[in-house]
Amino acid sequence: MALKTRNKINAAFSMASMTDIVFLLLIFFMVTSTLIAPNALKLLLPQSNSQTSANPITSISIKDLQDGNYQYAVGMIICAPSEIELLLKKELVGQEEPFVSLHVDKTVPMEKVVRVMNIAKDNQYKLILATRPIEHR
Repeated sequence: MALKTRNKINAAFSMASMTDIVFLLLIFFMVTSTLIAPNALKLLLPQSNSQTSANPITSISIKDLQDGNYQYAVGMIICAPSEIELLLKKELVGQEEPFVSLHVDKTVPMEKVVRVMNIAKDNQYKLILATRPIEHR
């Protein structure tokens, strides 16, 4: 009496589970990339012809609130001017060449900018002043 097995092994490779994983990863990265904001503050940057290729580790933002007050942020953390140096030291600890990007609203007085520049100079941080490219019409 010859017995036949009912379960036959199929040697074909199914791509269905692989495509499901790829689509799930695609959706995950699309959702998380929209949650990341490059700056904490919306700024109107001054224009410039030259751009640098240095990659800053963190950024400092200064925004004019139009009521005589200014809003400071280190990375995504809004802070007081007196807290900038402490927050920078926390973010840049252990970095050999710490680059900091300075994003300043073009209506902010120069004395506010110089205060941040002095903090960077005192701690030997390399400072990059962020600008936007000049629009050619």
